[in-house]
Amino acid sequence: MSITQAELPGSTATVIGLAAFAVVVLDAGWLIIRHFAVMAHAGAHALTGVLLARRVRGLELRSDATAATIIEPGLRSVPVVLSGYLGPSGFGLGAAKLIELRLTPVVLYLVLILLAALLIGLRRSFGLISVLVAAGVVTGIAWFTPMHIQVISAYSVAWLLLLSGVRRVVEVGLRSDDGIRLRGLTRLPHVLWFLFWLAATLAAAAEGARLLVMHG
Repeated sequence: MSITQAELPGSTATVIGLAAFAVVVLDAGWLIIRHFAVMAHAGAHALTGVLLARRVRGLELRSDATAATIIEPGLRSVPVVLSGYLGPSGFGLGAAKLIELRLTPVVLYLVLILLAALLIGLRRSFGLISVLVAAGVVTGIAWFTPMHIQVISAYSVAWLLLLSGVRRVVEVGLRSDDGIRLRGLTRLPHVLWFLFWLAATLAAAAEGARLLVMHG
């Protein structure tokens, strides 16, 4: 199987985006998708910690779509805390870029690698079930479906991550634990961090949409 694959027409990518928007906006769809957004959130904390040579002691994903990432404290705490709400949008933007580079099949396998890494760091929690279910679904698509289904799925992953990043920030608003932690670390009011996350996730969604729809 070639790792390169032509992109979908812009009109098809738009339809997938609208479907993803409906799933993220409607509560029935969000009750499921929010768990994947939380996986990306916790994973972003952990990945940033690892990149900054911080020890990640464990992750916990709860059934109410909240999470805890336990990382040794240190001088580089601000980027670790800051990265969480950027996680879904960042991963979604990365997926959109891979698609724009015609590396669409790589998206699903990269998702599997990231889920495997997340599973290794998980403590006993609801997350063990949700991550295994997600990995099973992605594995089934990547290994047992025709290429056109894999391509549509990769686009769907990118759209869902980009849009769920925005909804997660809006949903939590000024009540985010990360914002409160950043206020304690920097003395800056957590409303500023909320506005930063909102602007960043909206910008990522706009850029991701451009890559997915306005390619070529």
